[in-house]
Amino acid sequence: MTVPLTVQSPFAPLAPLASSTVFLDLLAREAAPAEFEEPVLSARAAGAPPETLAQLEAAKLTALRVSADLRRQAGREAELTALFDLAGDLAALRDLDAILETVVRRARRLLNADVAYVTLNDDESGETRMRMTDGSISAAFRRLRVPLGDGLGGLVAQTAMPYSTDHYAADPQFRHRAFIDAAVAEEALVAILGVPMRLGSRVVGVLYAANRSQRPFAPEKAVLLGSLAAHAALSVDNARLLERTRTALAEQEEVNGRIRARCAAIERAAQAHDRMTALVVRGGDAGDVAAVVTEVLGGALHVLDADGRCLAVSGDQVPLAEDEISAAMAVAGSVHTRGGTTRHGDLWVTPIATPGEVLGALVLRTEAELGDADRRILERAALVTALLLLLRFSAAEAEARVQGELLDDLLDGRVDGQSDSRLDTRANSRADSRLDGRADGSAALEARMRRAGLDADASYVMLSARYTSPRHRGRAAFWAAAHAAAAHGLAAARGEEVVLLLPGDAPGETARRVAKELGAALAAPVTVGAAGPIRDLTGAPAAHKEARRCADTLLALDRLDDGADARELGFVGLLIGTHRDARGFLDSTLGPVLDYDARRGTSLVRTLETYFSSRCGLSKTAERLHVHINTVHQRLHRVSRLLGEDWQEPERALEIQLALRLHRLRG
Repeated sequence: MTVPLTVQSPFAPLAPLASSTVFLDLLAREAAPAEFEEPVLSARAAGAPPETLAQLEAAKLTALRVSADLRRQAGREAELTALFDLAGDLAALRDLDAILETVVRRARRLLNADVAYVTLNDDESGETRMRMTDGSISAAFRRLRVPLGDGLGGLVAQTAMPYSTDHYAADPQFRHRAFIDAAVAEEALVAILGVPMRLGSRVVGVLYAANRSQRPFAPEKAVLLGSLAAHAALSVDNARLLERTRTALAEQEEVNGRIRARCAAIERAAQAHDRMTALVVRGGDAGDVAAVVTEVLGGALHVLDADGRCLAVSGDQVPLAEDEISAAMAVAGSVHTRGGTTRHGDLWVTPIATPGEVLGALVLRTEAELGDADRRILERAALVTALLLLLRFSAAEAEARVQGELLDDLLDGRVDGQSDSRLDTRANSRADSRLDGRADGSAALEARMRRAGLDADASYVMLSARYTSPRHRGRAAFWAAAHAAAAHGLAAARGEEVVLLLPGDAPGETARRVAKELGAALAAPVTVGAAGPIRDLTGAPAAHKEARRCADTLLALDRLDDGADARELGFVGLLIGTHRDARGFLDSTLGPVLDYDARRGTSLVRTLETYFSSRCGLSKTAERLHVHINTVHQRLHRVSRLLGEDWQEPERALEIQLALRLHRLRG
């Protein structure tokens, strides 16, 4: 008997196990979905029964589901890893732009989008504006500013929910604006996904992913972009908080710096005030105050008096220009009523003033800006300077009063100690008189002279100074008192003149010097007549009258801003002089000729008289003298050698003719 031979198919009893192994191998090596069709196709080609083919198809489908799940899981792990990496990167960033740049770059890569961008809300302006893009090519799109509530982003921000559109231009679900649509069209965006960046219930911005084709975004992409947006919102908030913290710290540091600077300025001002107060106590002057100010504030400080003259300067020695002085004094006059410091170009002007009078101005030249404390230093310096000037004026007035009383007594002839009560009001004067045993009052006079700093044995000149305007009276008296005190003399203001009694024996020279210096102090012409020298001060009244006559003569001759004594006025001096010194006039005018005739027995004087009476004609002079013309020429040449080559000048010739007439009248 023959037994039939049967061939068992490889997919019969082992088919389920074999199929599982095949598909497990495919899953293990992460095969592509197409490779899962190979086992089914091979079994069908081998003639496998339907049951086997059904089992293989079911196993394939199961394997494909497992493969899809594995791929999804791997993608999710990759996304989670990317989110984790993003969180780490964002944690290391502090700059808002850097955070947003990282977010949009990761979003574009993770979602495989053509463009990713982010907008942030600005509650103050009521707008949401583009802050960062990745993949954008349109400048208008990158500059986009959208009112809150408009466009796809407005819908996302209002609803705080993600929104995706497959075709932006045709989507009616949000409010379209022409300029927004134009920018989107310029960027060629079609499919757009936007998710809100939320902090609690508040939406701070919107994160977008967009494609330039009608390629929609899957729901899981919206979830992924939402996770990115959550990280971005936290990082943006942290960056803003950090920026606000930095701003607050910077503002606090700035405030602290201002406080420190103000404290330093107050301390500096306090020290400057203390130093200036000490100057008042120890008798400093305006120059000392100016030195303190420039040491503290820098620059150059000019101290001007009421007439704009510089009393002191500290710092840069470059003088102020005339227009700067005029402007500074005008500013000081206008500021005086309200006080304070005013800036004029690079000059800071503070008036030196009392409640009723402007005494001058402090002018600080500096390019630096003066704060309130620095201005207070300048104003305190002006106050201290005003106090020093008032003290100086008071001391000068007191000294001038003492000097003036003594000079008034001398000029009025009250030198016997009995004519005026002022001479015997001081016990020292009476004691000196009694001790000296002299009843004529000379001891009292000498005592008063000693107290006034005068030397009783010195010679003095008397000066009568005239100024042009009554407004100069106070300043002229002040200058005269200070000058007399420095020269160990006396000064007094009497009517429209200032009288000075100064040591010296050259009255004319002294008069010219005083005219020049007092004129400079007053900035006006001053005329000074002089008399002297006198050694006995009992002759002061007569000397004063002569000095007054000299001053009157100079004024009558329009010789303003000049000084002279009677001798220097020639024959006019002979007329106005107290002693009528004819011999002195002759000696000063014709002395050399008179002496020559007396020694040699010549006739030079007679020749001069004949020459002038002949109208300076040589021939006529020779004829009248009965001599040869050469003889006349020789005699006149001798006169030129004796009197100088200018003796025929009109003014000099007049003096010589008057001297000749006086000589003849004297016999």
